[in-house]
Amino acid sequence: MTYVVKQANTLASPLTGAADMTQAADAAQIDNLPGVAGAADTAHAANVAVRNLTIRLGGNTVIENLDLDVQAGEFVVLLGPSGCGKSTLLHSIAGLIDVTDGNIEIAGEDMTWAEPKDRRIALVFQSYALYPTMSVERNLSFALRINGTPKAEIARRVARAAEMLQLGPLLKRKPAQLSGGQRQRVAIGRAIVREADVFLFDEPLSNLDAKLRTELRRELKQLHQRLGATMIYVTHDQVEAMTLATRMAVMRGGAIQQFGTPAEVYARPANLFVATFLGTPAMNLVNGTLEQRDGSLHFCAGQWRLDVSNYAFVDQSGESQSQSQSQSQSQSQSQSPPRPCVLGVRAEDVRICPTQTGEGAGERAKVSLVEPMGNHRVVWLDYHGEQIASIDQSKTPVMPGDTLAFSLDSTHVSLFDAASGARL
Repeated sequence: MTYVVKQANTLASPLTGAADMTQAADAAQIDNLPGVAGAADTAHAANVAVRNLTIRLGGNTVIENLDLDVQAGEFVVLLGPSGCGKSTLLHSIAGLIDVTDGNIEIAGEDMTWAEPKDRRIALVFQSYALYPTMSVERNLSFALRINGTPKAEIARRVARAAEMLQLGPLLKRKPAQLSGGQRQRVAIGRAIVREADVFLFDEPLSNLDAKLRTELRRELKQLHQRLGATMIYVTHDQVEAMTLATRMAVMRGGAIQQFGTPAEVYARPANLFVATFLGTPAMNLVNGTLEQRDGSLHFCAGQWRLDVSNYAFVDQSGESQSQSQSQSQSQSQSQSPPRPCVLGVRAEDVRICPTQTGEGAGERAKVSLVEPMGNHRVVWLDYHGEQIASIDQSKTPVMPGDTLAFSLDSTHVSLFDAASGARL
């Protein structure tokens, strides 16, 4: 990816050295930054509004006509696979990439063409971007010293960041003497001391091992609670997105597929891409049709029928309908010819029945695989050639080849159009 250099020695590409990346991060915000009084005080949080954003790099359109509204104090996560445009969007907000069309507003001011240093943002890169010859303390204070901040204020901000991130005992060490997690804490601390309006994180945990990622993820969430700052965070890790976000934007091909709270996105995915991108294991999908059977609307697949009369269909505006509207929509669907669709159900909503016969026994399937996960297990069922995953917490022995009965929680299913993949 090529970046447009807007001011000499202030920007960096992903291919530059750590020192250059550090200069880019420092140059992004070393002038006239607002301050806060204490660690528990609310930061000068600002809203961010992106309008009709288009970015072309070379002959490729990376992002086209994208809109995004981040409220002051939110923790918004941009989630998506590699190449979806999430980092490009973040870097355009930071001012590291020139936009082709559209507008970017921060705190109500048009910052589309403002220099990075004038946007009142703090940026944490995927690489640690630390000066190797400086101590932790001097790394933390570098931007403030360049800006001529009074020594007493520098000491206050460094002490505050060190206390927040548990860096006190490490202040005299150099980066080579730190672990990966400690280095990333220093990189985050360099952003905190600037006391910016908006904090931007570009996959800051991706270089760490699983244990450190879990620890720093928790610390980042606690940090947001203490600062009350606006944070925008890029990741391809769904666990990071689900645990950190106030709201999350799932991206694909330079477009936002769905923007909502983690609970909304997980429970009511807007399309098949979102449905399968979130969740471990991914949402179970079964092809079938919507048909009227016995006076009610059913999802039918082979010999299998599931009553979906109470399903909350989406109206034309994309909003969920009320129960009365949903029932009206179900009646309309029931009067139509069979409609090809895809049923989606999360693994935790596939219930393995304790007995194979009797009330609630549901359908029967053969166990193809069992994955023990500690406090639960994932049981894979072969149902007429369809692989269906169930999260099971029972202690009853289950082995591949066993035949089990299972049922679905019909109140938690999703229906998608077979052609477009959009939620019905």
